[in-house]
Amino acid sequence: MNKPTDHTEAVEKNPEAVPLWRDPEKRAIVFQVVALVLVLLIGYYLFSNTQANLERQSIATGFGFLDNESGFEIGESLIAYSSADTYADALLVGALNTLKVAFIGIILTTILGTVIGVARLSSNWLISKLAAVYIELMQNIPVLLQLFFWYAIFYESFPSPRQALNPMPGLFLCNRGLIFAVPEAHAAHAAMEWAFVIALGIGWALNRWGKKRQVETGKVFPTVRVTFALVIILPFLAWLAGGAPTALDVPELRGFNFKGGITVSPEFSALLLGLVLYTGAFVAEIVRAGIQSVSRGQVEAAMAIGLRPGQVLHLVILPQALRVIIPPLTSQMLNLTKNSSLAIAIGFADFVAVTNTTINQTGQAIEGVALIMLAFLFFSLSTSLFMNWYNKKMKLVER
Repeated sequence: MNKPTDHTEAVEKNPEAVPLWRDPEKRAIVFQVVALVLVLLIGYYLFSNTQANLERQSIATGFGFLDNESGFEIGESLIAYSSADTYADALLVGALNTLKVAFIGIILTTILGTVIGVARLSSNWLISKLAAVYIELMQNIPVLLQLFFWYAIFYESFPSPRQALNPMPGLFLCNRGLIFAVPEAHAAHAAMEWAFVIALGIGWALNRWGKKRQVETGKVFPTVRVTFALVIILPFLAWLAGGAPTALDVPELRGFNFKGGITVSPEFSALLLGLVLYTGAFVAEIVRAGIQSVSRGQVEAAMAIGLRPGQVLHLVILPQALRVIIPPLTSQMLNLTKNSSLAIAIGFADFVAVTNTTINQTGQAIEGVALIMLAFLFFSLSTSLFMNWYNKKMKLVER
């Protein structure tokens, strides 16, 4: 009965005397080394086999094709682009289109999900049931089917450009999208943009000062109203200082389409609407769960000191619910960004669609798929880093 004890004491005194196959730590290291070697060997085999097959079919490898002329047009672009530009420029256009959809979609989804989540808990029976119906309906219809539905609505329900609806001067609605007038290029507009940014910066500083002041004195500073006033007044003053330009770039029908103004295409509208409505249903449930995680006593205490329902929600419930809401909300933001790749199904020129066109023309399938993976990895990691920073910033600190 004393042998195991004597053996253990011997091992502790002289670890080198333990055989390799009886030492769990050494065995674990050996297994990990063997597994790593097997993975490297498999990777080398796949790489060398792929390289040999590409050489046999005379398919060039590498990213040198990015400097070649693309030779295809892209319907929507945030930057100047033509078919004479390179594949790198085309991929940049696609990446910007994906970022545009993801950025606008995340903002709208957060707003919609918050409103629906709060409505789901409303004491009004009708509002609560309508929110529940929306959540159940949108969650249980695949997002791809929703994209097809909205695209059909936008494309089939509106007339051709020649019979476009014109509800007001400078605004047209047809199956090519929503076309509306915009101000012509002028130096005053750049000054207005800077004034807008400065107003937001002042609002951010006022918000920090207002919170500090409230903690010290208990007095609430109307930060939102002051910031809203600055966002309107400062750009207006910049517009006046720049000469108050009023010239507009009005769209005109030329041939089979409109020229001038800005066009919001059916593809972009259907993609954005489908992603927002679908993801917003999941965000609503996350918001509902976060609100319900706050103790009922917190609400009753806030109401006891005379806070109105809106103040209770803004000052008491949501700040505490955010610690529950933010982590799953981050996942839904990532899902929206990744689901934007379904744009190819309805013809929107996102990064995946542009890369697929590039692959079809160049035959660089491996490089193209690698670029898609790297791009979405970058989008996802950027979103995660920001939300993790925000989550850390909003966490409750006990003092």
